[in-house]
Amino acid sequence: MSPAVSVLLPAYNAAATLGATLRSVVRQSEPDWECVIVDDGSSDGTALVADGFAARDPRFRVLRLPHGGIVPALSHGLAACRGELVARLDADDLLQRRRLEKQRQALRQHPHWAGVGCHVRLFPRRDMTAGLRNYERWLASIRGPDDVCREAFVECPIAHPTLMLRREVLQRTPYRDCAWPEDYDLVLRLLEGKEELGMVPERLLHWRDGSGRLSRTSPRYAIAAFVECKAEFLSRGFLAEAPGYVLWGFGDTGKALADALARRGRHPTAIVELHPGRLGQLIRGVRVIPPEALPSLPRQPLVVSVAGAIPRNEIRAALRQMDFVESRDFVCCA
Repeated sequence: MSPAVSVLLPAYNAAATLGATLRSVVRQSEPDWECVIVDDGSSDGTALVADGFAARDPRFRVLRLPHGGIVPALSHGLAACRGELVARLDADDLLQRRRLEKQRQALRQHPHWAGVGCHVRLFPRRDMTAGLRNYERWLASIRGPDDVCREAFVECPIAHPTLMLRREVLQRTPYRDCAWPEDYDLVLRLLEGKEELGMVPERLLHWRDGSGRLSRTSPRYAIAAFVECKAEFLSRGFLAEAPGYVLWGFGDTGKALADALARRGRHPTAIVELHPGRLGQLIRGVRVIPPEALPSLPRQPLVVSVAGAIPRNEIRAALRQMDFVESRDFVCCA
């Protein structure tokens, strides 16, 4: 009998944390699962830890690969998953006891959802930066499919190790190796394909932050890589029919996105700014205008590229007052 849920868990040199992670799987209130552990050529005791759990509980299955990175490990593991649902998990994170149960229930209640995420609690708390706390709060503000779509170009709106997808969806839209994060790429491709992604708005994953995470060590997780990812999907989606667009914001965030879009043949026709010293000036040959001038322009796509949730929400409110509709007339990025 195939299990209801396959937990897909790639592991590389994770002996120090893998045992606690697998114990959190054993404690799940949802009993109908398998856990596919993909040892990505580890040189420490990862395989011994994984084999120990598999020897005691046949729901654990261990696959071994030469070290090739996370995307080959995920792809190899997915091919071995037998569950109707595939739940991602990293080898240093911890599941809250009811995560699999609640996400499986959410997908039963919403059969049109392709997948579902959940909220996280980052740990260890002692050394968390203000930026990480803001990121955790931002993730917690995402409570359903509309939020996922609205925030998709701010940052990846679903933390990857919280994602549970229908296996047939993931087989149809598999992981791929590219110049930016594989998880963000996957989510944006799913949304591009009109798949609906939901959220269980509860903290069901303890997400470990540490110096060894790929997000801190691999160039594909650098800020510049995220910007390229956003520009690629914007240029072939929201901006596909309009090489010209209006850009709100030309700080470091807006400038980097404008440069990435220019590499894809998309150029601003106007720049919206609040700084009085810039109004009426030219930036790279483009006129700087105040927000109140927007309604008088010919309607064209508007890209809001501003760091910080508070100013983004203030801009959203201002644009709604001008009868701009988010996702149709404008998108927010960071």
